Amino acid sequence: MIGAPAYPDALRAALLGAALVLSLPGCAPFRTGLPSEPAPPVAGTVAHGTGPLLARAAMSQVGVPYRYGGAVPSRGFDCSGLVWYVHGQEGIAVPRTAAAQYAAARKVAAGELRPVDLVFFRLAPRSNDVTHVGIYTGQGRFVHAPQAGRSVSESPLDDAYYRERYAGSGRFYEGPVHNGPRGTAAPR
Repeated sequence: MIGAPAYPDALRAALLGAALVLSLPGCAPFRTGLPSEPAPPVAGTVAHGTGPLLARAAMSQVGVPYRYGGAVPSRGFDCSGLVWYVHGQEGIAVPRTAAAQYAAARKVAAGELRPVDLVFFRLAPRSNDVTHVGIYTGQGRFVHAPQAGRSVSESPLDDAYYRERYAGSGRFYEGPVHNGPRGTAAPR
């Protein structure tokens, strides 16, 4: 092509790969002051017992492979895709990335966690960016899509790795407190 820069094939492939990765949704970091996707309105009261239903739906995805940008069981999940999918099953709209979910969620104190509340983490070293999200299931545990090479799994919030990186909790549904799939509400 006349006038087009001549890039070696390897450089061209690297640039295209980088552009593709940057265009995918996923567990993107939250950076204060940058625009985010608009937050959906938080629905009013939803069906009785929705929290435990959503927590069970999240637990039913345990074992599904991690896939960056994934948001359906047949293709795999990244952390925010799992949250997006599970909430969507009950008609609750949430943003697609961990960063936007953190920014849009109604904040919840750690002692007030209910099944299906979201737990957010800062996994990037020396950064305040929120880069990971999971779904609280009760009894101090949460379901999440951890990283490439692993599958959706359940982890304890008091694990040293997650405890040190905990950024906060949030909620996208409103409803009465019910026991979660583990049989108890959050400890007080």
